[in-house]
Amino acid sequence: MRRITGKAKDETLIELQNASDSQVTDGPAVLTAFKINLHSDESSGNGLKEAPLPGHTETDKLHSNKDTVFFRDGVRRIDFVLSYVDDKDGEKKQERRREFEANLEKAGLELETEDKSDSKDQKTYFLKIHAPWDVLATYADVLKIKVPFKESDIPHGQDVPLEWLSHPFRLPDHVMHPQPDYFTYPFDKTKTDFFLINDKDTFFPPSTRNRIVFYILARCPYYKEGRKDRGKTGIKRLLSNGTYTAAFPLHDSHKLFPLGGKCGETILKMFTCRYWKKARNAECESERYNLYKHWARFLCFYKEQPLNLIRKYYGEKIGIYFAWLGFYTEMLFFAAVMGLICFTYGVLSYDDNISSQEICHPKIGGRIVMCPLCDKKCPFWKLNSTCLSSWQSHLFDNEGTVFFAIFMGIWVTLFLEFWKRRQARLEYEWDLVDFEEEQQQLQIRPEFEIRCTNRRLNKITKEMEPYLPVTSKCARFCLSAATVIFWISLIVACIIGVIAYRLAVYAAFASIIKDPMRKIQLVGRFITPQLATSVTASCINFVIIMILNFFYERVAIWITDLEIPKTHLEYENRLTMKMFLFQFVNYYSSCFYVAFFKGKFVGYPGDYSYMFGNWSNLRNEECDPGGCLIELTTQLVIVMTGKQLCGNIQEALLPLIRNWWSGRRGRHNPENHYSRWEQDHVLQNFSQLGLFYEYLEMVVQFGFITLFVASFPLAPLLALFNNILEIRVDAWKFTTQFKRPMASKARNIGAWQEILNAVAILSVVTNAFIMAFTSDMIPRMVYLYAYSKESSMRGYVNNSLSIYDISQIPERNMPEDNWFDNATSTCRYRDYRYPPGHQREYTHTMQFWHILAAKMAFIIIMEHVVFVVKFFVAWMIPDVPSDVKARIKRERYLIQEYLHNYEVEQLKLQLSASFITEPQSEMTLTPDKHEVLSECL
Repeated sequence: MRRITGKAKDETLIELQNASDSQVTDGPAVLTAFKINLHSDESSGNGLKEAPLPGHTETDKLHSNKDTVFFRDGVRRIDFVLSYVDDKDGEKKQERRREFEANLEKAGLELETEDKSDSKDQKTYFLKIHAPWDVLATYADVLKIKVPFKESDIPHGQDVPLEWLSHPFRLPDHVMHPQPDYFTYPFDKTKTDFFLINDKDTFFPPSTRNRIVFYILARCPYYKEGRKDRGKTGIKRLLSNGTYTAAFPLHDSHKLFPLGGKCGETILKMFTCRYWKKARNAECESERYNLYKHWARFLCFYKEQPLNLIRKYYGEKIGIYFAWLGFYTEMLFFAAVMGLICFTYGVLSYDDNISSQEICHPKIGGRIVMCPLCDKKCPFWKLNSTCLSSWQSHLFDNEGTVFFAIFMGIWVTLFLEFWKRRQARLEYEWDLVDFEEEQQQLQIRPEFEIRCTNRRLNKITKEMEPYLPVTSKCARFCLSAATVIFWISLIVACIIGVIAYRLAVYAAFASIIKDPMRKIQLVGRFITPQLATSVTASCINFVIIMILNFFYERVAIWITDLEIPKTHLEYENRLTMKMFLFQFVNYYSSCFYVAFFKGKFVGYPGDYSYMFGNWSNLRNEECDPGGCLIELTTQLVIVMTGKQLCGNIQEALLPLIRNWWSGRRGRHNPENHYSRWEQDHVLQNFSQLGLFYEYLEMVVQFGFITLFVASFPLAPLLALFNNILEIRVDAWKFTTQFKRPMASKARNIGAWQEILNAVAILSVVTNAFIMAFTSDMIPRMVYLYAYSKESSMRGYVNNSLSIYDISQIPERNMPEDNWFDNATSTCRYRDYRYPPGHQREYTHTMQFWHILAAKMAFIIIMEHVVFVVKFFVAWMIPDVPSDVKARIKRERYLIQEYLHNYEVEQLKLQLSASFITEPQSEMTLTPDKHEVLSECL
């Protein structure tokens, strides 16, 4: 490989090499070189100015390697990119862009434009933005960004015993630990020598540089000089009105490596790094490549996630999401194993199910005639027609289910408590312990500043700040509350409609059993009217859920924008609460109906209950003789599985279809002819609410596997499989399909933590009621221990069915086709009532009250046992590990000590050099720069 060097002592040579691994062939790499003179350049702030080598023009350098994250000089890094096109409304937009870009330059940013003739579509302009050192230092001071000042000397924890067992699941150290551990302190521009600034160009990582530039873009005005129009401020408004088409930071592409040099000459070598293919030079492996190789591929599903690298590349907010999702998935493994064990117990005890044996027996269930389940259309039917459903119900409704419900109540507590500890450790390792107190109030939303024209004095900062008057706040709150109530009512109305559908079509499905006295049809054996109604109603309900979700997302965002929250955190918390409330009612209401209402208000022959009163023909549904639990299982499986399938299809397949349809150039094309900003421009935008939807999807799933898990022990297993896929699909999207998201800080998962706590407490109550009122466990136990003469379950089916005189059934309840021609004059129904002829006929027996008392006692005992264990476990497990507490205290002590020593040394230097005049300030701003800077701040 040829290397070109300069003769002067103040020259730096940079080699730009296109790695040949991006091509199909393995030929020699293409090399472009130019040199840079080392002399002062105040505009760039880096002391480097380009001087092309003989025979190498500026155009040659540009076109030799367009897959770069640097300006044309190869030195100034591109911190942000704006794109725009010319259209029919071009003059107004040109004026806005001209004012906006002028104000950006006054704020200290450096701009470089790529003409549309250089883009592949010949339409798009690209504005590249670079933040020099002075701007970065100023805003790092304003935003109180923590930076390293000394390498940490606190030893890490000792090796874990049997650590070798985890080796197959671990990633290489250079991926897991991308940077050493430092003591950090909020940046202070007046104390630059206190911090570890080896190179000003690399001192602030790209994620921090991007965050600073976006902070400026979001607050920079675009009104003309001399006119104050606070509405004309920020890149978000320019994007919404079409002035710019996109604003995004770049994925990494190049790496610079010093090759040495002498006499003031520095030789740098720049490698182009492909994220999908291993580079020839091992040092060229970029962070994006490591994320793609070790995180985004599905074959790495059993490996740990490189959380430190995710945090470094995407920021703490995205890092904490993947940390939570990974921890949740790990904990699901234990719940899935226990659920599988309970389900296996149901399968193994299949043949010992005496109740199902009696139902299926031709001389027991085959001789029991059941009363019609609906008016007119439903015939009398034989009990053994529900043989198969009774066996299916036993798989989920057995003694193991009680144990599993109690286990899940304890599991959810362990999950939340251990997550708090994991989160506290991440807060320390990622330097977020004091983030809330120092920075949260600085993140005021630009929309709040623009729309709130009133100003008042902040009692804490003693500065004038915008505020929303109480009258306006109350009016907006009332409108928001009314909108929420209306849409929740709409959900309830849709659920009532689905229930009406269930009641109306049940008669149609009941016609499957034409004449069970003579012959049971094959279809009737496998699909009972209850099951057919439940399946179709669940599918319809799922479709309604997906349709309503489409509108709810937009309504929730609209009413949250209407309230004008002050900070980004407040905005996300309000939106989270509204959206989860919508989703809770939308997804879970049908399951609540089946679990707690269906079959509970039926009445009995001659006195049935109707949904809309006795004038309607919609008689309330009855449960199958095997219980309503199997229908709750069906409802849960359809809604939960359907949601997960739709989510995975939307997240995985739609981006592929989009890429194919748009004809986007793949990675088989030579990227050196396809610029980095164009490659990223065609990727999807990751919206500010992108993580919100990811959290919402997982929290809704969490509700399914906790609130109703007693009805379906395999739910955690399905969730585990889904989350393993979810992690890799999300990683693949972030790495290959999305523009690089704006790096944001977050110390925890926010309002989702409180939602998870509320769901965990509610899950104990719901599972206790499911076991008591939906399952047949309590009636069976009462019969076994109080009413069975043989201390066995024999005779339970006959005991659980009451008798009614057919001649007393009203005409409106009798079937139209009266095929009844046998000798019996009675039918059976599911209840505990006295038989005809008894002095208290058709009133509840004492067994009914015994069972009700047992159900209430079970609920109280189970809730108290689980809650006592939950609170005891929560008390035993501290939220912050003791070693993390000690390290935090130790680090704070050392920081204060180092800072004190620094101040003392500075004071000594000032006293010893008091005769020397104070040096000139590092940055000199013009009056115009001062004005724009104050606007952005």
